[in-house]
Amino acid sequence: MSAKKDDKPADETTEPAAEAAQAPAQQQQVKVNDDNVAASYANFCRVSSTPEELILDLGLNPQPLDPANTEINVGQRIILNHYTAKRLLSALSMALQRHEQAFGVLETDIRKRVVRQQT
Repeated sequence: MSAKKDDKPADETTEPAAEAAQAPAQQQQVKVNDDNVAASYANFCRVSSTPEELILDLGLNPQPLDPANTEINVGQRIILNHYTAKRLLSALSMALQRHEQAFGVLETDIRKRVVRQQT
């Protein structure tokens, strides 16, 4: 452990609590290098977990209207710790709320979205 300039323990502060509370929070900036990213499409997701990890299997379902009789090839497996999964859940939730506010509610049941042709 490294000591501060005045050699006080790390959990002590030299500023009163009121001054520390008024200090503006610094925004973290993360640089993302996506030069070698490979984009792929998925319309299927299976979520499983262990006590340590959350596992997302993503793939392409060629028969979304009859998933019971379709073999789905998983193209990507993403393994996250539960903290990262919770941050992902929050980010996806906010993004979907903004999308629905702009374009309307997304219906996840494909049978309700399909328009049947009258013959």
